[in-house]
Amino acid sequence: MPSKRSAKYRRAKWRHFLFTIGPNRLTGGRLLDRHHAGGVVTRHIEIECPLWPRELDGVRIAHVSDFHIGDLLPLDKAVRVIEQLEDERPDMICNTGDVIDLDCIDVRPMFEAMRKLSPPLGNYLVLGNHDELDDPDLLRRMARASGITVLDNEMVQVEHEGRRLAVGGIEWARTPDACSRQIDRAMGDGTIDILLSHNPKAFDHASERGVPLVLSGHTHGGQVARKDRPDANLAIAHRRSAGLYEHGDSRLFVTVGVGAWFPVRMNCPAEIAILTVRSGSRN
Repeated sequence: MPSKRSAKYRRAKWRHFLFTIGPNRLTGGRLLDRHHAGGVVTRHIEIECPLWPRELDGVRIAHVSDFHIGDLLPLDKAVRVIEQLEDERPDMICNTGDVIDLDCIDVRPMFEAMRKLSPPLGNYLVLGNHDELDDPDLLRRMARASGITVLDNEMVQVEHEGRRLAVGGIEWARTPDACSRQIDRAMGDGTIDILLSHNPKAFDHASERGVPLVLSGHTHGGQVARKDRPDANLAIAHRRSAGLYEHGDSRLFVTVGVGAWFPVRMNCPAEIAILTVRSGSRN
């Protein structure tokens, strides 16, 4: 378990004070109050994916990410966000990490809300970099106790109308090379239909390995973006930071997430994404 005195944890705590706690105190608490009052939109996206098996056409994926539960997102709001999915009736729920912001609190109510939705193809989670700051093993145990499949450089197969759907996921990796190694560990000599990776930098190698669809988060869409240009934002370290991307016949969807790491969003509302995936013609 990483020590709370580790350099990464200390840096994260300092950033949290600098960008959230300090400014909130200066505004008499109004900054966080206003941030907490912000809504979470539901986006419906149709993805045409050339490598997607035709037998799986129309699969509906609820993609959520980056809750950052803590000061910036209360647990009860996270639960309500998951409950929003009930009317969507997704076939599967994919959570691409950063459930926790800093300290690993008891987030079982959110995982239980996911379980109660009982998506027929399952609930899946990969951990993000913030999940690793305090106690990632505790987070894994809480998720698994609620029936969530936690994917750590591995893949699982589920049945869908007589056809197997292979779902893979990798642990947090910062660089493209590190992501590539994790992908190779997860896939081995096999194939994957959907890959969950907190970091979208996994996409290039996933495309080379013939993965039809990659789901990522991490970037928050920069939290501040140009109006009507979600990919023109403050996430300058990522060339794929918000929305749908193509590389060859593979597709990547990067959600801007539910939570935040500082209490401002501009032209980049928090979201949950409902993805309907269909096969398409190859390039």
